[in-house]
Amino acid sequence: MQKIADLLDRPHVVPGLDAGDKASLLAELARRAALALKRDEPAIRDALEARERLGSTGVGRGVAIPHARLHGLAQPFGLFARIEPPIDFGAIDGQPVDLVFLLLTPETGASHLPALAAISRLLRDADVARGLRVAANARDIYETLTA
Repeated sequence: MQKIADLLDRPHVVPGLDAGDKASLLAELARRAALALKRDEPAIRDALEARERLGSTGVGRGVAIPHARLHGLAQPFGLFARIEPPIDFGAIDGQPVDLVFLLLTPETGASHLPALAAISRLLRDADVARGLRVAANARDIYETLTA
């Protein structure tokens, strides 16, 4: 079973991101991931947008898990953002999204499957989601995600 702490480092938690809309959010996530990974921002943004064209990664209950596989990435990378105010993400239930977990995984292998399952399982837990929404800061959010 994949551990969230293996996917997410504490500096990659954003407690109050004002995204505006889905396109702006994906661009901002790509920018932050590119800085953290020292990678090409347009390549990350393009990979995320290509995945979204297949169908929204808004899984419902205010949660989205945008993800993509990247060439040359050695290990999975996660970034969590609490969106304020929530945005329309085209989620399956039509609800606006305020909890977003970005997942980038290596292009080869199946590391994305257990990681996506772990993230989805965690964020679908009503108590965890509630805790993330009321957490006062990035540290509290990280502790809620990794407890």
